[in-house]
Amino acid sequence: MSLNLLKWWQTIKVSWVKYTAYRLNFFLQIVGPVLVFFFIKYNLWSAIYGENPEQMIQGYNLKSMVTYHIWSMIVTMIGQGHASYNMSEDIRMGRISSYLIYPFNFWEFHTASFLSFQFLQLFISGVTIAILVAFNFVELPSTYFLFHGVLYTLFISLFWFTLQYMAGLLSFWLEETWILRVLMGIVTGFLSGYLFPLDLYPDWLVSLLQYTPFPYLTYYPIKIFMGQPSPLWIGYAMIGLWIIIGATINHLIWKKGIKLYTAAGM
Repeated sequence: MSLNLLKWWQTIKVSWVKYTAYRLNFFLQIVGPVLVFFFIKYNLWSAIYGENPEQMIQGYNLKSMVTYHIWSMIVTMIGQGHASYNMSEDIRMGRISSYLIYPFNFWEFHTASFLSFQFLQLFISGVTIAILVAFNFVELPSTYFLFHGVLYTLFISLFWFTLQYMAGLLSFWLEETWILRVLMGIVTGFLSGYLFPLDLYPDWLVSLLQYTPFPYLTYYPIKIFMGQPSPLWIGYAMIGLWIIIGATINHLIWKKGIKLYTAAGM
């Protein structure tokens, strides 16, 4: 048991070093989201509201709309920042052969790398929030909502990792899987409330989305951060259910794909 934990810890450390190896890239990861937010979303909504920042658009004035999109950025950074590029390359280039003989499985290695990435994203998100609070772009919620917002968003990241893992496993059949990740990002961004609050969508569409994981990926945690309570168990239950479904599908894809694996590129 202790040996297995040591392998996880060492893999997390190696991944951390890899993610922070390039200082300029690490710096841009911190300031980039804030700059993109300011030059795109803040200016966009400022132009929409114009000289009347107190007008209400489906219950949002300019301040609350900006607050919504700030927390949307934070939720995305923590919950949906991980990608499966390395996983796809491992399969396509035949590097998974080593995982088949080493005492550290393929899924264990990539899960440990994912955990390392999440530690980094938590730090970057904390710095980003500090910058936005310092410039009075957003106010921190109460400790209760801040804690549950972060905890729930981390839970979301497990579901997103499951989806990314699934996209990576499809490299057994596809030469490139980047288009799948792009499509997944577009669909998720539109249906989860990342681009616009779901309050702006038709009621029939919002009602339909309640049976999917999409609103629980962005809109739901944003409302937690904004201090607008809703039953927490619903979000955990929905995301937990879809994590189980996704993990089961991943297991079946792995079993099918490994039978076709020929170590091409080795």
